[in-house]
Amino acid sequence: MTTTPEILDADVQAVTAWMANRPDTKSVASFVPGPGIQKLALSFDIERLRAALDHCLSRSDFQGDMQDQGFSALPLTQRPGQTEWTSNDLSGRYWLRADERYVEEPREDLVGEAQFSEFNPQFAGTYFEEVHLELTKRFPIGRMRVLSKGLYNCNSWHRDPEPRLHIPVITNPGSLFVVNHHVTHLPADGSVYFTDTRGYHTALNGGDNHRVHIVAALAYDQITD
Repeated sequence: MTTTPEILDADVQAVTAWMANRPDTKSVASFVPGPGIQKLALSFDIERLRAALDHCLSRSDFQGDMQDQGFSALPLTQRPGQTEWTSNDLSGRYWLRADERYVEEPREDLVGEAQFSEFNPQFAGTYFEEVHLELTKRFPIGRMRVLSKGLYNCNSWHRDPEPRLHIPVITNPGSLFVVNHHVTHLPADGSVYFTDTRGYHTALNGGDNHRVHIVAALAYDQITD
């Protein structure tokens, strides 16, 4: 049912024009590259990644004091000889504008990514160790973690000191990654994605299962302010 508006101004004409075309509802379930989010040529075996996840979780549970908020981590790399991880190790420095003041503020302490040079021996012999080896042949890898995001859950809108590589292991079409103004889905098909998390970003899970990614920090020079 349509009606004739009382006022026919530029806004009415614009809305009418926008309504003439239906939004795309198919490409949102695929990867769309954009500024700050790109797919590498390198890839891994998704079935082996999922088997390694099960294997690692049989050896250790996810860690972190934010599990009630839907964020937990499994540390795949460590400082040489490290046996315990602080909350700061699992999360680390980030900046955000948290309230109506729009003032950017730092949270947590800066983590020296290059210190995390050793693969966690607790997970030795798994496919994740092979993944770490292949990544370190190409890039300076710092903290490499398996990160789990709960159902209907979103991270803060923040920026980090360094970019990261993401390897989705378990996902769903409602799981999205946003860097600045670009948003896309990252399918769990063995692909490796570069995410420039030095820009403002968030990850959200709008689906019915946990989203699980391997996230490897790139230990280049870090932003410190």
